[in-house]
Amino acid sequence: MAYLLPSEFVTKMVDAGESKIYMSTRDTLVRAFMAGAILALAAVFAVTIAVQTGSFLLGAVLFPVGFCMLYLMGFDLLTGVFVLCPLAWLAKRPGVTWPQILRNWGLVFLGNFAGALTVAFMMSFIFTMGYNVDGGAIAQKVAGIGEARTLGYAEYGIAGWFTIFIRGMLCNWMVSLGVVGAMISTHVSGKVLAMWMPIMLFFFMGFEHSVVNMFLFPFGLIMGGDFSVLDYFIWNEIPTALGNLVGGLAFTGLTLYSTHFKTAPKRDLTGGFNKAVPAAKVNDKV
Repeated sequence: MAYLLPSEFVTKMVDAGESKIYMSTRDTLVRAFMAGAILALAAVFAVTIAVQTGSFLLGAVLFPVGFCMLYLMGFDLLTGVFVLCPLAWLAKRPGVTWPQILRNWGLVFLGNFAGALTVAFMMSFIFTMGYNVDGGAIAQKVAGIGEARTLGYAEYGIAGWFTIFIRGMLCNWMVSLGVVGAMISTHVSGKVLAMWMPIMLFFFMGFEHSVVNMFLFPFGLIMGGDFSVLDYFIWNEIPTALGNLVGGLAFTGLTLYSTHFKTAPKRDLTGGFNKAVPAAKVNDKV
């Protein structure tokens, strides 16, 4: 399936990070809005499957369809730009600065949130027939998730906060591997397969994804969840987003960059060491 070497797809990661930093405000917001909306639809799709079939595993198996769709359409998630944009700065791409990176993150956050919130209102309207009837089992399920993953963490104080943070780290370790996985193939089938595996894992394990939560918690509040907007931000969205940033960058972005873009010195035939060179410039033979 036209597999690319790590030195090749890590260079694509750096290129992608640079491209996103220099993208116009309009394009950044549009792409982020659509990514948040599509991922929100995938989340309610997975919850619907789990409730109707009684199998959370089946919901997790099918949830990645949303991630695959948004990635193939070239839309952007906050979890992805957390990983890609800093690599362009590390690679010393011309003109890339931290204010530009932070600007990109802020715009993508706003776009993702707007898209997810739009779908939350649309789905809540559908489930309640224009807020005239009860939302049913699916709405009750999401409301319960919202309570458990805010107040449930708050019961344990700082330990609960760090539990969310670590779940956020583990989540974007997997999600960012999905982003990178799509770069290892030039065929749609190869991209989808590489994306599907880590996304399914994160969803089934209940790790915390900041963009998915931008839908689940507002939807849960609309459906009568017994928690507040402040509970949502303090006991979920903030630690989740920070965990997503740290986990994705540390476990995926920096590790791949350090070993495949900037390699360590290699031994020569005399037992000495050659100077480190960018891995992207090494003509690896497999």
